[in-house]
Amino acid sequence: MDKNNTSRSLIFGAGDYTGMPQIGSLASNSLVIAADGGYKYLDSLGIAPDIYIGDYDSSECPEGVDAVRLPVEKDDTDMLAAVRLALGRGCREIHMFGGTGGRLDHTLANIQTLHFVTGRGGCGYLYGSGCAMTVLSGETVRIPSRKSGDVSLFALDSTVHGVTIRGLKYTLEDGDITPDFPIGVSNSYIGKRAEITVKQGCALLYFDCDTALPLERQRLL
Repeated sequence: MDKNNTSRSLIFGAGDYTGMPQIGSLASNSLVIAADGGYKYLDSLGIAPDIYIGDYDSSECPEGVDAVRLPVEKDDTDMLAAVRLALGRGCREIHMFGGTGGRLDHTLANIQTLHFVTGRGGCGYLYGSGCAMTVLSGETVRIPSRKSGDVSLFALDSTVHGVTIRGLKYTLEDGDITPDFPIGVSNSYIGKRAEITVKQGCALLYFDCDTALPLERQRLL
């Protein structure tokens, strides 16, 4: 497969990989980017990155891999620089691994990076221990059914309007959520496919998962 023409990128950072959802077949048809120390995790899986990017503070670039060396002092994190690279290659579906755990400020920076992807017409996923996060804006997403686990929804930067939640323990029809009250935390799977709509604004969706897969998404007219 020509990795220069794929619309999906997998980016591996230097964060915590404990309990990371299974990657499955995603890597076989995606642009795989090692963001500095993320190369170590890829190497443990036997996956060769297509590109290595970073300031070399967490690992050295492997031989035979296209490399982009970044300065140590810079505005972008290694993860954000990798996202810019993926978007520049035409990828619009970005999956970020190793971007949580460890330093809380790095986790928060990667949540902002999800917002960055959404603002540029893409959709991003950030994976943690047994979970994933993505940003919703002007769309409906559907989450595969599970018997148990948590689902949470947070307003990111302003009031989020037109929120509908179906197929979870707590439902909502065309409501609003605000960034100063976490009303959307700790919802639960009930063995049904969940459907969440955000008409206006940006919301952060957190959901438990075992496998890294893109959600079914439908843009609103």
